[in-house]
Amino acid sequence: MELVTKYHGVKAYSDEDVIVFKKGLPGFKELKNFIIFPLESNEVFSILHSIEDSEVGLVLVSPFTIAADYEFKIPDTYTKELQIASPEQVLVLTTVTLSSKIENMTTNLKAPIIINIKEKLGEQLILDNDKYKIKEPLFKGDK
Repeated sequence: MELVTKYHGVKAYSDEDVIVFKKGLPGFKELKNFIIFPLESNEVFSILHSIEDSEVGLVLVSPFTIAADYEFKIPDTYTKELQIASPEQVLVLTTVTLSSKIENMTTNLKAPIIINIKEKLGEQLILDNDKYKIKEPLFKGDK
């Protein structure tokens, strides 16, 4: 199958590539089926793209590239809903807010997206932890 995206061209995918978000995502509750693919120009980033709306694609990054000590416990309700049997099945990504100024780019460490890569199920988790920010700078250092 092919998905014609607004910004990333045509992406081929199969049924096995589809990740189901049974509850949708915040702001996109009606969209349940997504595919994920690397951003061609920068492999640090991935795109979580709706196959139901060709204009909806979220830029994602591994939170561990931003905060090496990033950790949280997945609540039992999520473990059950996502059918997680082992840590190896879990992919954790966070959404990126883009900006024309690189120093203004942020990621949301407070609301990671959890994907069971074996069962192809996903959900966004809102952490009850003040340690992590909604707008964590992607690039820290000298400006």
